[in-house]
Amino acid sequence: MTVVRVFANDETLGAALADEIGTGIERAREDGRWYLLGCPGGRTPRSTYQALAERMRGADLTHLVIVMMDDYIVPTADGGFEHCPASAHYSCRRFALEEIVAPLNATAATGVTDDHVWLPDPAVPGAYRRRIDEAGGVDLFIVASGASDGHVAFVQPGMPLDGDVSIIRLAELTRQDNMATFPDFAALEEVPTHGVSVGLGTICDLSRAVRLILNGADKRESARRVLGTEDFDPDWPATFIHRCRDGQILLDEAARPGGP
Repeated sequence: MTVVRVFANDETLGAALADEIGTGIERAREDGRWYLLGCPGGRTPRSTYQALAERMRGADLTHLVIVMMDDYIVPTADGGFEHCPASAHYSCRRFALEEIVAPLNATAATGVTDDHVWLPDPAVPGAYRRRIDEAGGVDLFIVASGASDGHVAFVQPGMPLDGDVSIIRLAELTRQDNMATFPDFAALEEVPTHGVSVGLGTICDLSRAVRLILNGADKRESARRVLGTEDFDPDWPATFIHRCRDGQILLDEAARPGGP
């Protein structure tokens, strides 16, 4: 049965998860190996990233690799896709550098290098799985759930549990959720229609531990759906946590069904 941990608020949740990650980073340093941290962008993990920067104050982070789970992509003239501009307010590379790496490097003795920020390449999506696998897999993957449809990364309802890294056409509900995540979008038409994303199978197969964060009152329905089953329901992708190796659900009181 999947472990469920309830916290008083988002800040205590973030601090607890940051401490777990920090301990793992320190042990990897002692073992002389990389520590791969799987990361989403957006609102959900911000308290964890902020707490992690404080937790790793004075540390050597040259062995830490940030494995981003997805990015928005835009069409190219030849009919393919490329990453959205790194300067775009919705860019996952921008998010990783500004909201994960910059705070860590501001407190660390030796920081994360730019080449240790990884994103899937829309030109060769399958190469991302190989890169992660060859590096030894993700030590811990943080995941979030879409409030309206339970999407994970850009994985939509109905997509398979064994899905791999791929280019995905984004559902309208996912795009609407991302208007809240990136408030600089003025209208739905501004939200890109495609993304490159890890699949549920990528996370399940290549992670030693997975932590699903559900925080805030807007995630209460997702918490109800995830806690209401003990197995994967393809209609609500976040339920894949029940199939993950060392999967845990972390929620705050605001997200807890029946909570305040």
